[in-house]
Amino acid sequence: MTHTASQHVPPDDARAMPQVTFSTFILSLASTALVQLGEVPNPETGQIEQNLALGKHTIDVLDMLRSKTQACLDNEEKRLLDGILYELRMKYVLKTPSTTGGHHA
Repeated sequence: MTHTASQHVPPDDARAMPQVTFSTFILSLASTALVQLGEVPNPETGQIEQNLALGKHTIDVLDMLRSKTQACLDNEEKRLLDGILYELRMKYVLKTPSTTGGHHA
């Protein structure tokens, strides 16, 4: 029996997926957090949707991953994760009502 090339070609959605690495995983979570924080449109709906509780949860997941993997990360992964956490936390703080009655600068 002869196999054709089409039998070995992955589906379109599988070919579009990036290689799974720690960095791509972190970037995927960061992209999800940006959608949840209302910073970018939801790729499924094209709409800006904000859910700060989910955004904070995703930030907390990223922070947990940092603490659990810190001894295993190379310098590039550590810089990436630290930078992403800083940026996401700043975006979250700017969108969260102040508890002191002041306003954000």
